[in-house]
Amino acid sequence: MKIKIAKNAGFCFGVRRAIDIAEKTAKRKFKVYTLGPIIHNPQEVGRLKKQGIETLKNPKKVKGGFIILRTHGIPFELHKKLEENKSINIIDATCPFVKRAQNIVKQLSTDIKSSDKTIILVGEKVHPEVVALVSYGNEKCVVIENIREAKKFKGCGDLNIVSQTTQTPKNFNNIVKVLKKRYKTKVYNTICKATLDRQKSAEKLATSVDLMIVVGGKNSGNTRRLAQICSAKIQTYHIETVNSLKEKWFKNIESVGLTAGASTPNWIVKEIEGIIKKIGEKRTC
Repeated sequence: MKIKIAKNAGFCFGVRRAIDIAEKTAKRKFKVYTLGPIIHNPQEVGRLKKQGIETLKNPKKVKGGFIILRTHGIPFELHKKLEENKSINIIDATCPFVKRAQNIVKQLSTDIKSSDKTIILVGEKVHPEVVALVSYGNEKCVVIENIREAKKFKGCGDLNIVSQTTQTPKNFNNIVKVLKKRYKTKVYNTICKATLDRQKSAEKLATSVDLMIVVGGKNSGNTRRLAQICSAKIQTYHIETVNSLKEKWFKNIESVGLTAGASTPNWIVKEIEGIIKKIGEKRTC
C-alpha cells in the first residue's frame, strides 16, 4: 500500500511562529498563559501544557505573568482591557495574515470614503478569528457563511467584502459573485497563501489516490475545509490522532493520501503515517 503525503501540509508560518513564541516564553520564570487555545489542535495544546503553558478562558483571574494572544487574534475591546492591567505582560502571537485582515477591517470601518459601507465578512460566525475581525468593524460588519445567506442578505448602499483567512476560494468567490449581482462591491481577498497552498495540494493528491486521510483538530476550520475538498474527490476520513484509524478503511486500498491542517504538528502526522504503514505491511504478510 503506497502512502503519498501532500506537498503542502501541516504547520503554516503563522502557527509555527506562535508555537516558537510560546516555547521561548515558557522558559521564563513567570506564569505563562494563552488566551484561548493558541492553535486549534488539542494534542499540541496538551504538549505545551506540559511545558507549563496554561490555556485561559477568563483573563480576570490572572494576577500576573505572561499572556500569549492566540494565532486567531482576540476581540479589540478585550485587547484594550488586557493592556490596562500593568501586572500582565502581553505577547501577541496573532498570525500576521490575520493581523492584516484585522487592519483592513479597521481601516474600512474608519476611513471617510468607506466608513458608510457595510463590511461583509465571509467566514464562520462563531470562529474566534471571525469574532475578532467583527470587533474591529465598529458595528459595520455582517458575517456571511455561504451562498444561501448571501442570497438572503438585504443591505443598503455599497459593500466592502473581506474573508476569513482560512476560507476556500470557491466559497469566497461564489458569495462575491452573488452579492455583485445586486450591489456595488469592493473585494479584499484576505485568504492567506498557506491556506491556498494546502487546499490545492490536498485537492491534487485526492485525485491520485484511493483514500484520503486528513489530520487535524476537529475544531480547526482550515482542517475541516481540507476534508470537505478531499471528500468531493474521493473517500476521506478526518481524524485527530492514530487512535481514530481503523484497519477496515484500508481494505482493497492500494494508495493512501495523507494531508494535515495548518495547525497540525508534524509529530502527529508521522505517528499516523507509521501506523498506516504497519497496516499495509500486515495486509501483505
